Amino acid sequence: MSERNYHDQVNIDNAVKLRTLEESLPKFCKHFFRGIEPTTSSRTRIAYAYDLGVFFEFLLQTNPTLKNTPINEIKIEILDKIKAIDIEEYLEYLSYYKSEDKERLNTENGKKRKLVSLRSFYNYFYKKEMIETNPASLISVPKLHDKAIVRLEIDEIAKLLDEVETAENMTKAQQKYHEKTKIRDLALMTLLLGTGIRVSECVGLDINDIDFDNNGIKIRRKGGYEVVVYFGDEVREALLLYLNERNKLLPCEGHTNALFLSMQMKRLNVRSVENLVKKYASVVTKLKKITPHKLRSTYGTSLYRETGDIYLVADVLGHKDVNTTKKHYAAIEDDRRRSAAKFVKLREKN
Repeated sequence: MSERNYHDQVNIDNAVKLRTLEESLPKFCKHFFRGIEPTTSSRTRIAYAYDLGVFFEFLLQTNPTLKNTPINEIKIEILDKIKAIDIEEYLEYLSYYKSEDKERLNTENGKKRKLVSLRSFYNYFYKKEMIETNPASLISVPKLHDKAIVRLEIDEIAKLLDEVETAENMTKAQQKYHEKTKIRDLALMTLLLGTGIRVSECVGLDINDIDFDNNGIKIRRKGGYEVVVYFGDEVREALLLYLNERNKLLPCEGHTNALFLSMQMKRLNVRSVENLVKKYASVVTKLKKITPHKLRSTYGTSLYRETGDIYLVADVLGHKDVNTTKKHYAAIEDDRRRSAAKFVKLREKN
């Protein structure tokens, strides 16, 4: 049997996980997940399942009619008994609550996501005429406070890649391990910084996804569609150097096509790359929390500063809506507008 594509395997694993989560939710929830399957990713459906679990736990704690009722035995009729004020109470509850003896906190972003999940849930059953009310649609989405984009500056990028090459600021134990991974790590970090691809897109790469004739890599975006992203000479050199080493390795069964391999000869996963970036970045900057997504922001910022083309940045980063890109890079846009004031002179000074 041929080796399964990474993204297809992720979808299969998520499908199995969702079925397990569905068993802990009211039975009618299965209609919802089946209904949204064509328009959502498997990861989104899992996030919805977790969010709905929190909502039904809240109902059990606050609704007397559900006392001693197992969550999976809750009937759909309960949805019509919920009022808009109950959902406002739910959002307040999300600020701090306990679940499985653990304290849980939600910021505005967490509350927004859970409300969006609940809105989608109610909308589905309302449109299918399985319920008569839709209180979730009456609640305003929590306002999010704008956050400054965290990214690396030009000198920090150079320091980061130097550290990946030399590990001179790491411990003796880290340096010993580093000798075995530095060529791989340099290729991976250079690729992330030089293309702006998502970490999930990076770990999903197979060897045959690289086209050195055109300096491009084929990746699968959110939503499952494939696109080619192009890279420059620095990325090309780092990838070629790594592939010389990669071709000598013997991967585990099921991982023979993977581009980036772990020390266990298996495809690197998202968590491993996150830890790898954190390890190197913590040496370079103590004040910034650098993640793979921040490397993506770094690339987007550099590309926008060089081109001034927000539509190009949106396309390369895979943003479906250019307004998403504009929102992220609004500060740079404002800097560009401010700079215009320096270039126009009305009168020469004596």
